[in-house]
Amino acid sequence: MLRALLARLRQGHRTIAFPDGAPALPDRFRGLPEVDPSRCPLECRACAEACPTNAISTGAGRVAVDLGRCLFCTECVDACPGDAIHHTSEYRMATRSREALLLEGGPLDRARALEERALRLFGRSLKLRQVSAGGCNACEADVNVLNTVVFDLGRFGVQFVASPRHADGLLVTGAISRNMELALRKTWEAVPPPKIVIAVGACAISGGPYVDHPEVLNGASAVVPVDLFVPGCPPHPLTILDGILRLLGRIGSGERTLPPPR
Repeated sequence: MLRALLARLRQGHRTIAFPDGAPALPDRFRGLPEVDPSRCPLECRACAEACPTNAISTGAGRVAVDLGRCLFCTECVDACPGDAIHHTSEYRMATRSREALLLEGGPLDRARALEERALRLFGRSLKLRQVSAGGCNACEADVNVLNTVVFDLGRFGVQFVASPRHADGLLVTGAISRNMELALRKTWEAVPPPKIVIAVGACAISGGPYVDHPEVLNGASAVVPVDLFVPGCPPHPLTILDGILRLLGRIGSGERTLPPPR
């Protein structure tokens, strides 16, 4: 017992300071894609042709990236002859609408807080039922990581529950296979209103690498209304956490951490 206590003292405080402090991300982290059109060779479509999910479109001197389809695989980066596209270290990518995930040179419209009534209900305590609707377990693993001592999701009043009848909303992962359509719909119906839905990962947003496959529905929006879209394949735990805190009004437009609403 004494050895265990001494080891714990040596370990110190393991929970990250986020959102009060800037997170430490590895050098190889692939965040928000950035495109420099001035470096794009005329009529070049190398990046679009290399993309496995058709997340990139080009034309008329523009390059658009659909974050909802992007797998962050760097195929476009490797294919670009002009070094015009690369991944930044920006992890804050969650949005409130599917349309906001389409980047065409402007800034990303990051997620805004819920409406006032919903914020009063969920701002201090949010219970989520996680639904894996045809996932590969990558997004599911990064969601589970949020419960560890490093991220400690519970300190923000957010917890995962075993039953949709105990939940305030759903957190959905996976490409939404046809076999899971009814299960997802019934789970949604079992959550008492008002309720929210968070789609995590490229699969839950657009179908990901399985987009347009006859056995998937190309994202959770085909079955339930989605309030928060968290892109990535899989999204980093900080990307998920940042999106949830923005949805709850805990991070404002000025990036200042806000106290929970009364």
